[in-house]
Amino acid sequence: MTVKECYDEMGASYDEVFGRLRTDERIAKFLRRVADDKSMELLESSIATGNAEEAFRAAHTIKGICMNLALTKMSASASAATEALRGKSTVEAGVAPLIAALKADYDNTIRCIKALD
Repeated sequence: MTVKECYDEMGASYDEVFGRLRTDERIAKFLRRVADDKSMELLESSIATGNAEEAFRAAHTIKGICMNLALTKMSASASAATEALRGKSTVEAGVAPLIAALKADYDNTIRCIKALD
């Protein structure tokens, strides 16, 4: 899969990231780092233990990564999760569907990244 095809399948903005990073090789380099980032694991474990503050930090980190790499669809779900966790001391029940949506977008993103040529 090419970088452009990867971005199309992820629901991301290839033109935006290309404008920022200027080569497919550089884009692919940074995309591959997303797969190594542990923020999703931290988010899931924080949610499981009810640590809303740590979950917020993890979601916020994911949101930042998405924004830097123009991962548009995952950025939207990360933003929704981040805002639902902002300022909370406990994980509220309503955040579960937002975390599930973010996890689905994350899994699709990782699948696409692993399929890069």
